[in-house]
Amino acid sequence: MPQDATYFRKGFGLKAEVEQTLGADYNGRLVDLLRERDFTLEARGVTVRLAREFGFCYGVERAVEYAYQTRRKFPERRIFLAGEIIHNPHVNAKLREMGIEFLGVRGKGFDYDRVEPADVVILPAFGVTIHDFQTLREKGCVVVDTTCGSVLNVWKRVESYARDGFTCLIHGKHYHEETRATASQVHKYPGAQYLVVRDMDEAGLVCDYIEAQGGHAPASNRRALDRAAFVERFGKAASPDFDPDVHLKRIGVANQTTMLARESLAIGEEVGRALARAHGDAYRAENFRTFDTICSATQDRQDAVDELLREPLDVMLVVGGFNSSNTMSLAAICAARVPTYHVEDAEGIDPERGTVRFRPIGVHTEVVEKGGWLPAVGPVRVGLTAGASTPNNKIGEAVARIFATRGIDAGDVK
Repeated sequence: MPQDATYFRKGFGLKAEVEQTLGADYNGRLVDLLRERDFTLEARGVTVRLAREFGFCYGVERAVEYAYQTRRKFPERRIFLAGEIIHNPHVNAKLREMGIEFLGVRGKGFDYDRVEPADVVILPAFGVTIHDFQTLREKGCVVVDTTCGSVLNVWKRVESYARDGFTCLIHGKHYHEETRATASQVHKYPGAQYLVVRDMDEAGLVCDYIEAQGGHAPASNRRALDRAAFVERFGKAASPDFDPDVHLKRIGVANQTTMLARESLAIGEEVGRALARAHGDAYRAENFRTFDTICSATQDRQDAVDELLREPLDVMLVVGGFNSSNTMSLAAICAARVPTYHVEDAEGIDPERGTVRFRPIGVHTEVVEKGGWLPAVGPVRVGLTAGASTPNNKIGEAVARIFATRGIDAGDVK
């Protein structure tokens, strides 16, 4: 949509005015030092190795910067944010300190009842649904759109599927803000459908159903779900009138940009094979589309972790919000190779007690505490990475606490 008097997507030309504040809020000395020292710091037998791609990506930097610009541009107006700007508690806390009010969820969208025409509403990096966007435009308030460009690319792909009569199969979390916004793009075309699968296991159920429709026993050797069971299983993850008997004939695959890349690609391949097994290769060629819509920043961070894991490491620390999808994906990659701890921030590391508070891989609510996570004596190599919504100062604080756990003052690390 073109920029006009009430819709802004390219900031306000105030980058220079907010740079100093952003730097003070989010920069980290130890991270700068790690970059200078080939991503390696060592002191008294403790070596910290930082993945070469980590932390804030361009889309996150842009969203946070635009939020700061918005506060500078409209110092006297009420400013609201639709949900969280990104999934990092410290960044969101900073925005609250700046007087930005967070809108809560109501039904399948946000609660805009308090918003008046004179107000400003910031859209998060994840984007919002078509319904939310239309509601705000009808209110006539100023809208500052920080939706990430990578997310917009996925929307274009989904919209093309819907336009051409393909059901959009999305690898993602149906409750995630980005996936909700992405799925809503199909509603631009009457009768278009979407279905969200969380992982390869759920994708396998879809493949089984497709093959059973074609009169074939599922390749998985499982008994395919019947229609009622399928609808119940995916009821919250599908468009309102989704019918598996009708809407699994033509499929286009997309994904939430922050999912595990290799799993997204594998899901696309498996769904394509299921259509070919059920209906033949010629049918697949006409009725199946797939496209890798993992964003480049997510891919770069996953690739950097894979590279780091080739080295001998005793433990891996992943820093980022517990509700950050890309951070969870990084933790899953690491956990397959080395003992891994996903901490929300440096406060999860207690040097005095020698403990770490972390969220186990694959667990969505529980946070546990463990002692002795870092060996008390002897050489130790600690790998470190951070999700795309984690600022450098929080990464640096984690580095300091790693050294402090072995009694080493971060000020002595040169």
